[in-house]
Amino acid sequence: MEWVKNYQLFLFDFDGLLVDTEHLHYKAYLSMCRARGFDLPWSFQDFANIAHFSATGLKENLYAVLPLLQEQESDWSLLYKEKQALYQQMLTSEGAFLMPGVEALLATLEEEDIKRVVVTNSVKMQTDLIISFNPLLKTIPYWITREQYKNPKPAGDCYQLALERHQLPGERAIGFEDTPRGIKALQQSAAEAVLISPVAYEGLGVKHYFSFDKIENLL
Repeated sequence: MEWVKNYQLFLFDFDGLLVDTEHLHYKAYLSMCRARGFDLPWSFQDFANIAHFSATGLKENLYAVLPLLQEQESDWSLLYKEKQALYQQMLTSEGAFLMPGVEALLATLEEEDIKRVVVTNSVKMQTDLIISFNPLLKTIPYWITREQYKNPKPAGDCYQLALERHQLPGERAIGFEDTPRGIKALQQSAAEAVLISPVAYEGLGVKHYFSFDKIENLL
């Protein structure tokens, strides 16, 4: 894993990149709708295709497919709060574990003492719970969670903040995301952007690997 020495700052998304949580988010949306008397007719892939591109796509598409739910509750913030509570319950009962290749990469970065930062749309309460299941995540010294910046991905606020706080002059930064939405946010910063995803999204203009353990050399 000699390629890591070419960079002085690593930026990581969290959900779906370092930890396998996307299916829990999906199940939480299904459960939220079911608790209100509706069956959400989405497969996991339907959910991913919507969530991975837009900050507002889930709201717009969910209301479009379940108009009676919108009549019942038009305040999306309340529905989202219900979904988040269900997701938190699922995290507590089921846990969330590292994606392929993450353990080896984080261990190498710790050994080489290379700066690393998580930059996530998740709130600190959720990241803290996931860390409790995965002690290796404690080796990442810096975390930028949703409470710390104004606009969620695909806005670039979070990555700009990460570089302002942690990049020294002359340092080369690299960032990793698993969705087009995240890549768009990352591309608004000066960091090199890399997609880690089982899906080969077209037109993003970045290097793509199916998982971290498939990376051999980024030069």
